[in-house]
Amino acid sequence: MTKTLFSQWFPGLVQLKHYQNEWLANDIRAAFSVVAVALPVAIAYAQLTGVSAIIGLYSCVLPMLVYAFMGTSRQLIVGPDAATCAVIAAVVTPLAAGDPIKHWQLVMTMTAMTGIWCILASRLKLGIFADFLSRPILLGLLNGVALTIIVNQFAKVVGLKYEQRYLLERLWEAPQRLAELHWPTLGLSIATVLIYLVTKRFRPTWPAAMLAILVTTASVWLLHLEEQGVSVVGVTQGGLPQFQTPEFELGVVRELVVPALNLAIVSFVSMMLTARSFAAKNGYDIDADKEFRALGFANIASAFSQGFAISGADSRTAVNDANGGKSQLVSIIAAITIAVIAVFIYQPLQFIPIASLGVVLIIASLSLLDLKAIWTLRKRDKDAFYLATITFVSVLVVGVIPGITLAVLLGLFQFLRIVMRPSDQILGLDEEGTIRTIDGTGKASPIPGMVIYRFNSPLTYFNAPYFKRRLLEHTEHTKDVGCVVVDAVSSFTHLDLSVMATLAEVHETLKKRGIRLILAGRKRRLRQWCELTGISTSEGGILLRADMYLAIKLSGCYLSAVGEGQVPTVQKEPDLEPAPKPIPEVA
Repeated sequence: MTKTLFSQWFPGLVQLKHYQNEWLANDIRAAFSVVAVALPVAIAYAQLTGVSAIIGLYSCVLPMLVYAFMGTSRQLIVGPDAATCAVIAAVVTPLAAGDPIKHWQLVMTMTAMTGIWCILASRLKLGIFADFLSRPILLGLLNGVALTIIVNQFAKVVGLKYEQRYLLERLWEAPQRLAELHWPTLGLSIATVLIYLVTKRFRPTWPAAMLAILVTTASVWLLHLEEQGVSVVGVTQGGLPQFQTPEFELGVVRELVVPALNLAIVSFVSMMLTARSFAAKNGYDIDADKEFRALGFANIASAFSQGFAISGADSRTAVNDANGGKSQLVSIIAAITIAVIAVFIYQPLQFIPIASLGVVLIIASLSLLDLKAIWTLRKRDKDAFYLATITFVSVLVVGVIPGITLAVLLGLFQFLRIVMRPSDQILGLDEEGTIRTIDGTGKASPIPGMVIYRFNSPLTYFNAPYFKRRLLEHTEHTKDVGCVVVDAVSSFTHLDLSVMATLAEVHETLKKRGIRLILAGRKRRLRQWCELTGISTSEGGILLRADMYLAIKLSGCYLSAVGEGQVPTVQKEPDLEPAPKPIPEVA
């Protein structure tokens, strides 16, 4: 019992018990490669979040260790993420009202709340949220967030400060203030870009961002560029993080509840996309509910160590995989290395130029920006194109948080639309007697006097009226209908009293027209439900058959259409639908 519970809560540690010695060299190399990429990015994301640079390092250490123990992905690296940091900054900045201490405490509080939402979702088995935000919606969201970050960081790169708060106003403001450029800052930004591009071009395996930050930081220190007005990170208090109890009005917490929920959903969906892609590449599966729990505890660990919200980091995960990382040991080694830097070697962080961090953020955001992918959807799937475009424009026009809320609602509405208005089919038989969809190919033909209907969604109270309307429409459009066969397997999945009441109404309507209603499949269960709700299945009531073929063969419509000599002999009908002969898929 204890062993099973341990494996449920710490799957990462269980996987490490089967560690192979030949993995060690690759894992060490991958770990230091991850550190080289994570350090500048974490510091840059701390600036984006509005907290001290050292907080970016704190946000890497405990979360990486927690995920290494509790996560199910062997390659995934968790840490600061552009989208999550942009969301936190958008929520916390107006609430903090310029108070840096309050800002930091609100960031930690929102991070902890995000973790609590994730743990609650895992407890309720809501790993299905990995599929909740469709790819078009997530594509629009990430493009909007990326463009927002790029515009916001542009001022830091050129040495300006926006007076406007919102994105569209800043887009209008930026060209009007180009005359106020701070040339030393701009020069440093250009140097950062050149170092990055040259490194990527001639030494693609080197950590380009890390090298660019090191060179520009050394330049600031040696040339005293901060005396010329170049903004730097400034004096940073490192060492071990000291836990602080947040001190602000309790009412402010109410403002964080819904944004924290949105952040939990978005960060989880983004993390799962990364984790699943690398798990598929390396030939193993991951558990969505355990991932939700691991993400929750990693966020709580980040808040406890004075950090901010984290998610799956696709760039660092890609570096890990490219360097041959095989296990969670990569995260453990990387976390320990970053911890040593944060506790003992943090003094040089004060010379890092803000402009260089802005360049790193813009480069990271460009990897999220893919407007071409949205435009491509226009030809492939117009509905997906509209969803992606609406989400993208919403983030730009109304802001990140309202845009994310709208994205979540769009995902919900998309699901409800599919369930409330699913596709349906009229079925027939082909020349070999196989049930097929009647379509333009002419492979299947209807049985005279019979309508065979399939409703491609579980029936529930909010789509039962649509089911009734569609079924009656099909019977009206078919001449001389004597019986209607409904595929019960696809639609009658659970007992719903509203559905059973609608079924009784359909039966009465068809009966007045002289049409017999037959339900095919789930015979025993449907009989129990009908008895429970007072629907007759005896003479003159709804007919129940074990499967589609028996429903067709035993119906009077089929007998009169093909002649008794052509009907196979059917012995006593079984009470249960026969498992060895399932209804074939509709072509």
